[in-house]
Amino acid sequence: MVRPAARHAQIRYFTSERVFWYRPRMAKPKPAYPVPAVRPIPPAVVAESVVSHLRAMPTETIVRHLEEAPPRFAEWPEGLDPRLVSALQRRGITRPYTHQARAMEHAIAGRNVVVVTPTASGKTLCYNAPVLDAILKDPGARALYLFPTKALAADQLDELHGLVGDIGATIGNFTYDGDTPADARRAIRQAGHIVLTNPDMLHSAILPHHTKWTKLFESLEYIVLDELHMCSGVFGSHVANVLRRLRRICQFYGSNPTFILCSATIANPDELAAALVGDDVALVDDNGAPRGERVIVLHNPPVVNRELGIRQSSLKATRDIAARLIRAGVQTIVFAPSRMRVEILLTYLRDVLRNKPGDAERVAGYRGGYLPNERRAIERGLRDGSVRGVVATNALELGIDIGGMGASVVMGYPGSLASLWQQFGRAGRRHDAALSVLVASSNPLDQYVLTHPDYVFERSIERGLIDADNLYILASHLKCAAFELPFEEGEVFGAHTGELLDILAEEGVLQKAGHRYHWMSEAYPAEQVSLRTASTDNFVIIEQGPNPRVIGECDRPSAPLLIHEDAIYIHRGQQYQVEWLDWDDKKAYVTPVAVDYYTDAQLAVELKVLDGFRAEPSAGGEFEAGEVAITFLATIFKKVKLNTHENVGWGKIAIPEESFHTSAMWLSFDERATAGLDRDQIATGLAGIAHLLRNIAPVYCLCDARDIGAEPQVRSPHSQRPAVFLYDMVPGGVGLSDRLFDVREELIEAALAMVLACPCESGCPACVGPQVEANPSAKRSATLLLERTFG
Repeated sequence: MVRPAARHAQIRYFTSERVFWYRPRMAKPKPAYPVPAVRPIPPAVVAESVVSHLRAMPTETIVRHLEEAPPRFAEWPEGLDPRLVSALQRRGITRPYTHQARAMEHAIAGRNVVVVTPTASGKTLCYNAPVLDAILKDPGARALYLFPTKALAADQLDELHGLVGDIGATIGNFTYDGDTPADARRAIRQAGHIVLTNPDMLHSAILPHHTKWTKLFESLEYIVLDELHMCSGVFGSHVANVLRRLRRICQFYGSNPTFILCSATIANPDELAAALVGDDVALVDDNGAPRGERVIVLHNPPVVNRELGIRQSSLKATRDIAARLIRAGVQTIVFAPSRMRVEILLTYLRDVLRNKPGDAERVAGYRGGYLPNERRAIERGLRDGSVRGVVATNALELGIDIGGMGASVVMGYPGSLASLWQQFGRAGRRHDAALSVLVASSNPLDQYVLTHPDYVFERSIERGLIDADNLYILASHLKCAAFELPFEEGEVFGAHTGELLDILAEEGVLQKAGHRYHWMSEAYPAEQVSLRTASTDNFVIIEQGPNPRVIGECDRPSAPLLIHEDAIYIHRGQQYQVEWLDWDDKKAYVTPVAVDYYTDAQLAVELKVLDGFRAEPSAGGEFEAGEVAITFLATIFKKVKLNTHENVGWGKIAIPEESFHTSAMWLSFDERATAGLDRDQIATGLAGIAHLLRNIAPVYCLCDARDIGAEPQVRSPHSQRPAVFLYDMVPGGVGLSDRLFDVREELIEAALAMVLACPCESGCPACVGPQVEANPSAKRSATLLLERTFG
């Protein structure tokens, strides 16, 4: 080991097996917090150390090196305002990358364009340059920027402010969201050349009050939609309808804005963009930005119980890898699949880092439910280096500037390759070398990815799916559009416009006068439509005490599971017990506690078929698609001990049941498939197939596993036969089950291949689900049923 020359630093050197310390003598050591006391080890050295450590484990670890790529440049588009070019050159941007130049050319020519390149490739310039160019040439021009979150809008405003300041022109750029004061809102409507907002605010606060935004809509030249890949599924279906309303209002005021859309890599960006904006869109996907060296690791935690196929907890494996990186001085981001997992992993990480003063406090959580000022403080800490590690949900997957993270650790496959590569890309954003690790859990989707690594490295990214004409969503936005402007008879606003307008008129919501439909209800329709969930209701979480305060919020679908009475709610690592849940007023009252367990609620599901629309026979039964009614009821909760995950108690939950109608596809099995199996074997086989299909289905449609529900029925009331149902977890459905019906043969073949390839003897979490006893019949029964589906 080489002795360091500097005598004021404490330095750690890694080898593949151990950590060596060199600590020079000092008269009075400086505190480790808040300034790092460890000289950063070169990322390549840390990556090699972590990879060697993981490879030494008795388990599968797959490593790929992605070589760095040089930049490719082009010339500035002809006619670009020289003041803008000079300002960019002073900021170090002497020439644009090839994709930036091509996107600018399309936008300046008035063609809608979608830019699809990796994280940190300079997509922001693709829209800032043409927008600022238009305003510099015509001070009356306006632009509207749409970001999926308020946090991203605030982050992009800082970038825009800096560029406008360097230009030296008077260009008003403002964020307009729920935190904007009333007096500022009036000024923004008049002085805002560029308004940065989110689809939710556009839906609820701008479009319904378009008469106050006359100056914006009359002169609107550009509409920017960033993070296009996030606009899929339910949210994307809502956004498509909001953009329909936006284009309708622009047409009313005589403007025809150009759309500029930006996205991480997905399989069908031009198709998705066209579906969202309702017009043709040019595609730019030839990335000219440089790429730093990246080490990608796919890690499968070791098996700890071979008989039951149980692996080491992915929580603990993720904790160990993240702690090793943070101790090495590498700023690390860890992605967890749920809010609960974020808080549990944050607790575990802080515990293992407490042996070094200051380290534990420099690890933060980041998720929905935190208050805005808490999230902004964490973002600042990541940029200035005072926060060395963060555990986050996909809330930090977006392009918020969090500085140059050295490593990203993803706990569990996030449901789509688009999300996985976006989360990987949060490290090394400044073209430095970076390490990205995927830690697999025992669920079938994770195991499928680990046993088929080419799926990650070779397969194309998934398609983005929306169903803008989903009746539940379309009818809601039709009401909002009618409130904004009367509908003309024959006007088209998605499918079935005329029928829906007549139905609303019969219900008294609209009044038909001559050839026009006018809004008649006293209700404010936008308030009743949430873009993010099926329900508009959020619960606030209030800490009780002498000075009660709101510490967070929870969406309605999650409330029965997270904030039922006696639940342990964890917020930024602090435990709270829910003392009282006021369901009607949507308030949960909590008190701080310090206990060694967390709570895990159980949900009972009842499914009834309402109608079948499509059917295809199989060798062992029949595939069908149709409409179903789903009823959810939270029944009991378990108390789970931290670290050991032992069950140390339980309690009952008293919350009203929730129900909705949605779309589904299902496979029923006839006597040819069930021959030789008794009722118990059929039941375990169906449960195993449901477990498999629910976890593999996200491979075939861009969604999270939580967007799809699965329900086995030993004797379905609909067909009087055993059946397995897959359904959209959204009222009305958004086309996921229809897509699964279309790829039904591939889906069943993948499930069969997964169960046959699994090395377990009789079933495990990686195939047909966890088994409570040795030698059950689940794996054999599921295999037989799947094999007999196609004869």
